[in-house]
Amino acid sequence: MKILAAAAAGFLLDLLLGDPEGFPHPVVLMGAAITKLEKTLRASFPDTPEGRRRGGFVLAALLSAGTFFISFGLLKLLGHIHPALGFIMEVIFCWQALAMRCLKKESENVRRKLISGTIEEARSAVGRIVGRDVAALDEAGVTRAAVETVAENFSDGEIAPLFYMLIGGAPLALCYKAVNTMDSMVGYKNERYIDFGRAAAKLDDAANYIPSRLSALLLIAAAPFAGLDGRNAFHIWRRDRQRHASPNSAQTEAAMAGALKVRLAGPASYFGRRLEKPYIGDPERPIEPEDIRRADRLMYAAGFLGFLLLGAIRLAFIFAG
Repeated sequence: MKILAAAAAGFLLDLLLGDPEGFPHPVVLMGAAITKLEKTLRASFPDTPEGRRRGGFVLAALLSAGTFFISFGLLKLLGHIHPALGFIMEVIFCWQALAMRCLKKESENVRRKLISGTIEEARSAVGRIVGRDVAALDEAGVTRAAVETVAENFSDGEIAPLFYMLIGGAPLALCYKAVNTMDSMVGYKNERYIDFGRAAAKLDDAANYIPSRLSALLLIAAAPFAGLDGRNAFHIWRRDRQRHASPNSAQTEAAMAGALKVRLAGPASYFGRRLEKPYIGDPERPIEPEDIRRADRLMYAAGFLGFLLLGAIRLAFIFAG
C-alpha cells in the first residue's frame, strides 16, 4: 500500500508542480554520470567495434543497476531513521520520475510561439523537446514534431515510469529513467554511437515494449473523453504501429495520428543526415498549431486513465495477496 500511496502523491505533485526550475533532479545526475562513464569506458576498452560494444554494455549495466540500488539504499536508510522520511523521499522520487506537466508546458510553449511569435522562435522552442534538426522546419513541420513528441513521451515520461513504479516502487521507476536517459544520450545509430550505444538502445527497447503498447491503448481509450476519434485512433494504430525503425515509437504516434486525423512522421533530418521515414496516419486535414493543444488534452485524459488502471491493478494484487 505504501508504494501505491507514494505513486499517487507523486502523480499529483507532477500535475501541480511539474519540474520546478532549480529543484535538484535525478535525471541531471544520471546525465552527468553517463558523460563521465562514457569518457572512462571509452578509454578503458579498445577502440574497435567489439571494444566499444563492451564498453557500452558496462555503461548500461552500471547505470541501471547503480540507480536502482542507490535509490533503494537511500530509501531504506531514511526509513530506518524514521518511516516518514523514507516515505517522503519515495514520494519525491515518484514525482521526479514523471513528466506529464513538463511535457505539456514545453509543447504549449511551441504552440504559443507558432501563433504569436516567429517561426525561428517556434523552431527554437520545439528544439528543446525533439532530437531532430529543426532549422529547416516550416510551421507544419514544427507542429508535427511537437505532436509526435507529446505522443512518444507520453509513454517514456508518464506511463512507463508509472508502470515500473507500481511494480517496484520509486527505485524501479528511477532505474527505468536511467535506461531512458542513456538511450536519449548514447542510443543513436550514428558513427559515434552505433557500437557504444547499442546496449543502451536495446535495453530501452526492451523496457518500453509493454509500456509503449499500453500507452497506445490508453490514448485510444481516452480519445472520446478528449473529444477526439477513438475508432480512427484504433484503426490507424492497428495499421501503422510498426512503421518505425524502433519497435515502440510508432505505437503511440499511430494512436495519436488516428485520434487527431492527421499525418505524422515522414522524412526527417538528424545530425545533418536526412532519413526517409514512413508516414503514419492519413492526411484527412492539414495539421495545425491547435493540434498541439488537442494532443496535450488527450495525453492528460490518457494519463489519468492510466493511473487509475495501473493503480487498480496494484490494489487488486495487494488484496489478493
